[in-house]
Amino acid sequence: MSIIHILDLVGTAAFAASGAWVGVRKKMDLFGVLVLGSVTAVGGGTLRDVLLDRTPLWIAQPGFVAVATLAAVVVFFTAHLLESRYRALLWLDSLALAVAVPAGAGVAISLAQPWPVTLIMGTLTGTFGGMMRDVVCNEVPLVLKKGELYVTAAFAGSAATVLAASMVADPLIVAVAGGLVTWALRAGSLMFGWSLPSYKSRPPRP
Repeated sequence: MSIIHILDLVGTAAFAASGAWVGVRKKMDLFGVLVLGSVTAVGGGTLRDVLLDRTPLWIAQPGFVAVATLAAVVVFFTAHLLESRYRALLWLDSLALAVAVPAGAGVAISLAQPWPVTLIMGTLTGTFGGMMRDVVCNEVPLVLKKGELYVTAAFAGSAATVLAASMVADPLIVAVAGGLVTWALRAGSLMFGWSLPSYKSRPPRP
């Protein structure tokens, strides 16, 4: 089993759990939670595979759907044990992001794609599923919220993956480098409020 395959499995489970948590917060029934978890889990990877002209992973290997379903079911029946579901969602989502970004970039690297394509694939894999989750729930996508390092963290992690791949051949080291950069920036945003400058309107000149 390759590193990329393992990352895809872990990312699928983590994103499915984060999507299911949103469904629980919205007081959806079990079916709604399963749908939302699955959309979150496979959204980014599906877009990546379609753009790279590959069969989407969950179609080529239906076991990924089973993983997403199991993760969503576990969340549905255990979410009440957490005092702060939203905080748990944010941290779980940050871990899923740190796994999905190097996985997406790693697929592009394995297909010998140029580095600009690899950067985009890593970023899309990490962010698109969560964006679909928030749009379905009629919420402002987390990737667009003010004061959040999310897409920036994904892009930086994807860049770190590309850089590491140009320096070492070991896919595990490459994946760890991309994942650590992604998670460090996202965790810093959650813990310390790291963010990019926001636009501030100014009065027109007289």
